[in-house]
Amino acid sequence: MNLHGIGIDVVEVERIAASLGKLGDAFLKRVFTPAERDYCMAHTDPAIHLAARFAAKEAVAKAFGTGIGKHAALTDIEVCHTASGAPEIALHGAAAAYAAEHGISRVLVSLTHTARYAAANAVAVG
Repeated sequence: MNLHGIGIDVVEVERIAASLGKLGDAFLKRVFTPAERDYCMAHTDPAIHLAARFAAKEAVAKAFGTGIGKHAALTDIEVCHTASGAPEIALHGAAAAYAAEHGISRVLVSLTHTARYAAANAVAVG
């Protein structure tokens, strides 16, 4: 297994809650996939779960070494769950193409959150 890169990100939950309150569906659709939106909005406090996913997307882009943009749009990086409930990353579009070009076969991710902060670590491996 080859290590391509690692990434970490921390997000203030209030920042995500404010964006959700101000921009609503436009914010959700620009940043999150339909499955991510469904999962997060089904919780009592969606902002915590949205913030964790936002942090994961940023951490994955950092692990790629690209940041969010040409090689990885926010909706190209999706946080899913394994059958046991552990988070995992699904890549789409430009992010999937970048991963294929650079021999990245898997992105490992870990999420955590409190009432105020959400954080994620990502490791891109080939």
